[in-house]
Amino acid sequence: MKEEVRLMKGNEAIAHAAIRYGADGYFGYPITPQSEVLETLEELMPWETTGMVVLQAESEVAAINMVYGGAASGKAVMTSSSSPGVSLKQEGISYIAAAELPALILNVMRGGPGLGTIQPSQADYFQACKGGGHGDYRLIVLAPATVQEMVDFVGLGFDLAFKYTTPAMILADGIVGQMMEKVVLPEQRPRRTEEQIREQCPWAADGRKGLRKRNVVTSLELESSRMEVINERLQARYAEIAKNETRWEEIDTEDADYLIIAFGSVARICTKAKDMAAKEGIKIGIVRPITLWPFPYEAIEKAAQGKKGILCVELNAGQMIEDVRLAVHDNLPVEHFGRLGGIIPSPQEVLDALKAKIIK
Repeated sequence: MKEEVRLMKGNEAIAHAAIRYGADGYFGYPITPQSEVLETLEELMPWETTGMVVLQAESEVAAINMVYGGAASGKAVMTSSSSPGVSLKQEGISYIAAAELPALILNVMRGGPGLGTIQPSQADYFQACKGGGHGDYRLIVLAPATVQEMVDFVGLGFDLAFKYTTPAMILADGIVGQMMEKVVLPEQRPRRTEEQIREQCPWAADGRKGLRKRNVVTSLELESSRMEVINERLQARYAEIAKNETRWEEIDTEDADYLIIAFGSVARICTKAKDMAAKEGIKIGIVRPITLWPFPYEAIEKAAQGKKGILCVELNAGQMIEDVRLAVHDNLPVEHFGRLGGIIPSPQEVLDALKAKIIK
């Protein structure tokens, strides 16, 4: 398949991107607002073209454990779900991280807690970035703001996951999953041969006969001293990721008097608020974290120098703001504005919040 320009939903774009980036398998379970990922894959039938396996599992727990098994054999595998479904996957995600395996997880966030609503949310920030499962592990977390980034982050997510042998997550809010935009689909990336997988993934447990030693993939270690070694190795890897893979976008930050920090689709709303503020003589800059972990602490610290205040805008009760406050000195006002339960703020509401909370 050649590079192609299409109009499609974010969820549909994920499915197309998974095929074109040469994914070996997808294991999922339907849940609004991300069900189109599985539906689109079933419609495209990639098992007949690229050999990609697509399977609707009997549950979210089954799906993540299928990902665990596929990743253990060196395959490029992924799953997708929405907030309550990702909660069910947490044990498996922790196992995959402990076993030091590459995998890609998509979370199209909806309102909670509990079953909540099917409307958009960004309330899974803590779950994704602070370790929703048990143990001292991290996920590489990519936050798309456009449908094009939904496409691009599939390839980036797989590449980072294999580079660091760790799971990566695309953390999209329901707006990005459901909105339709023009996207450029990449050319088909060929799936790796078995020989290439053995070359690139010498740790893989592929069941080959005749080997003197077969690899065993597990997250279990009963010897405390050896478990500490594993944890220390993970922490060293996370430090390397934080050093090399932090990503963000800045818009008009140099001459601004105030900053707005926002991720995902909310950053687009805030950009409109910035333009409205400019007509009133209020200079606002935007910093959009693209990697929510590793978080761009240094970039925000630098952008905040000389500013009068920061407004953190999220579709939650205030989660990313904790990291923003860690990035700046204590004397700089940092306030939060968010809507809950699936309600999306307008640019005017964002501007009014800035005036009320920061400019005063």
